[in-house]
Amino acid sequence: MTQTTTTVTLTRQSGFQFLIDFGLDTPALLSDEPAPLGQGDGPAPNHLLLASVANCLSASLVFALGKFKQDPGALKATATATVGRNEQNRLRIQAIDVQLELQRPGASFEHLDRVLAQFEEFCTVSMSVRQGIPIGVTVRDADGAVLKG
Repeated sequence: MTQTTTTVTLTRQSGFQFLIDFGLDTPALLSDEPAPLGQGDGPAPNHLLLASVANCLSASLVFALGKFKQDPGALKATATATVGRNEQNRLRIQAIDVQLELQRPGASFEHLDRVLAQFEEFCTVSMSVRQGIPIGVTVRDADGAVLKG
């Protein structure tokens, strides 16, 4: 089994603001907690988690479609976290729901049933997060028809 590592470096700027360096040739990202803790000058950690899950699922869907030489064209993903308190009264993300929206009718894709049956398995992030947080995934087409979920 091949193992790789990925590293990001966070440097506190002030208050609850951290500059996130991804170690790539991309600009660093400022994260911040919303008021009253922080100033809300950047995405909070829960936003970054949602973005990671939604981005990975989107990329996995594109990859799965590409295996069948299908181009999804535009794709929209919306991720929502349900946050509540645990037994110790600490805030925790209790569930994540991701809606993926294809911008074409489902009938225009070949082998869509096979794509939808396997694409989530390609997502490193959601499959890892799912071990601790339930993740619901819904896929809709351009007509609003639910293709999965």
